Amino acid sequence: MKTILILSCEHAGNNIPEEYKHLFVQAKEVLLSHRGWDPHSKQIGLELSKNLGSEVYMTETSRLLVECNRSLHNPQLFSEFTENLSLETKEDILKRYYHPYRDRVEEEIRRRMKYSRVLHVSVHSFTPIWEGLKRSTDIGLLFDEKRPDELSLAMGWKTDLEELLPMLQIDLNKPYLGSDDGFTTYLRNQFDSERYLGFEIEVSQKFKGKEMIQEIASALSASLNRIINSSHYS
Repeated sequence: MKTILILSCEHAGNNIPEEYKHLFVQAKEVLLSHRGWDPHSKQIGLELSKNLGSEVYMTETSRLLVECNRSLHNPQLFSEFTENLSLETKEDILKRYYHPYRDRVEEEIRRRMKYSRVLHVSVHSFTPIWEGLKRSTDIGLLFDEKRPDELSLAMGWKTDLEELLPMLQIDLNKPYLGSDDGFTTYLRNQFDSERYLGFEIEVSQKFKGKEMIQEIASALSASLNRIINSSHYS
């Protein structure tokens, strides 16, 4: 069965719509930090899209307005800047900035799934220091270990990346668990495990230079290309 790659990026920017900017007057530094968005994720997503010929779906609205990588029941759906808004205002934010993005990705996966298996890769980045502790992970591949096809792909992907980027620490389900609440976790509950493979890529934000980010994106592209065109997935 042919495998189609679909890319997404839930934290590609830190934009705040004009009508909600008054809520963030004192939050400029927070918006620029990792709390407001995922630095490098947009660049990596665009590089993967260009290198692999796959469309990348992005939202550049800040996660501090609404968190598009969380389910509706998650208490982190709205940040401290928006959690006290009226129910009507929250529903309007969801209608305008949450549902259109997620529905667009889900509909494209459903459309492609009629004819092929879908490998969905959601691109993220993470802060290298969390609560005072340094994280050793450079690139994390997040997936659901209970899904055999995802586990098999993850093991091979890790080995491939270690050959392409021997100077970096490649980890599975670090710095987060792939089974935690997120867009891919939600989609696993919508689609058959044989038709849908959901992964999150997490790249450390410690890499600042444009050339290093491009090198990482090139390695990710090469490894994904091998996976998609391997006999097991094509």
